[in-house]
Amino acid sequence: MRPSLFLLIVLSHLVVLTSCSSKPKSVKIEASDFHNAVDKLTEVMVHDIFSPPVASRLYVYPNIAAYEVLSGPQKTYRPLSGQLKDLEIQKPDTNENLNLSLSALIAYLDVAKELVFSKDMMLKYRDSLYTKWDQQDASGFEQARDYGLKISAQIIGWMQNDGYAESRTLPDYNIYDKSPARWEPTPPAYMKGIEPHWNTLRPFVLDSAAQFKPVTHPAFSVEKGSPFHNELMEVYQLGNEIREKGDESVEVAIARFWDCNPFVSVNKGHFMFAEKKITPGAHWIGICKIACQQTQAGFERTVFAYTKTSMAIADAFISCWDEKYRSNLVRPETLINSYIDLDWAPILQTPPFPEYTSGHSVVSGAASEVLTDIFGDNFYFEDTTELPYGLPMRVFESFRAAAQEAAISRLYGGIHYKTAVVVGLEQGIKIGQLTNGKVQFLNN
Repeated sequence: MRPSLFLLIVLSHLVVLTSCSSKPKSVKIEASDFHNAVDKLTEVMVHDIFSPPVASRLYVYPNIAAYEVLSGPQKTYRPLSGQLKDLEIQKPDTNENLNLSLSALIAYLDVAKELVFSKDMMLKYRDSLYTKWDQQDASGFEQARDYGLKISAQIIGWMQNDGYAESRTLPDYNIYDKSPARWEPTPPAYMKGIEPHWNTLRPFVLDSAAQFKPVTHPAFSVEKGSPFHNELMEVYQLGNEIREKGDESVEVAIARFWDCNPFVSVNKGHFMFAEKKITPGAHWIGICKIACQQTQAGFERTVFAYTKTSMAIADAFISCWDEKYRSNLVRPETLINSYIDLDWAPILQTPPFPEYTSGHSVVSGAASEVLTDIFGDNFYFEDTTELPYGLPMRVFESFRAAAQEAAISRLYGGIHYKTAVVVGLEQGIKIGQLTNGKVQFLNN
């Protein structure tokens, strides 16, 4: 018996519906996916205990890779290729169906895995995403992956010529100079000075590491009444006053919130180990995330914000470390123990590098200027960056207010003289302003 016309029509509709339902969905990439990737890199960074300068390098190159995928003459954002020193990116041919957001995220992950020690952690994370994307849209994923990897390969090649590898072979800081003005390792771990040659790395926006060379710190002197001795006594006396107030004081809360020292050593019996924390740069990357989420920034604007912020942070470390090992200034803890009070200790552990200028002050000044340029002044936010590390959130009325608190926290913590804080913040602000004015991100 031949089937009825009605039955044939029903069957044909079922075939169409079945074929439509089996058609793969394109991979949808949201800003949250990029935040998750940045968070994963931070997790690995903390696990691997990278120093603050090196951590800044971990953030900047993956962000630039993602940004370059998204940028172009006919797009919202202008390429950094041709604007940053030695960066020349050849864009492969594309078609209108290419998922650029997916390509950008793939490029980010590909560069990030090249920068960490625990590469397997990044690969495991990446492979889990690759599997999901391939199942959603195999053809679209393959196209996006091929394009993203072609961009990331060029970024990696550019990255490998920034002077970092060469700096690994340069000599350690000389601790045998007996001048009382020169930095020397501090308790409890007495670590050698980290990254004494960081100023040899290629900067991103700065013309040179010494472009914003700060004014000289007051001349070293332990003579009572001298400007330097007055600053030393300020650290000593303020530290004593804060301790008298107790651990619940505002100053202690501020100092600990902005500590961001990945080298904090904990002693238990015969064992000493590092208490893992984020770095100053990572804290500001966290603030960038908060601002993006608070303004509901889309994927492209989120990548842009991370990229511009991480560039300012990276140059801030190059500039700051250039001065640190030029002046080689001794830390307050060393002098107070030698000349004033053998038993005195700062609120925070002194990090393992010279005093002048304050790294957190420079980085905070730079990052706050860039974030203000992106999101506006008087930007209220609740800083929850330190919650995973057991510290409560703090509230700020603007990025600049947060930077000022981050800077003064170093004086409260007893690890910097006031001049290092004040001049360091000014140094960072100049770097941030240069980033805002020199690099063109938007196509007008």
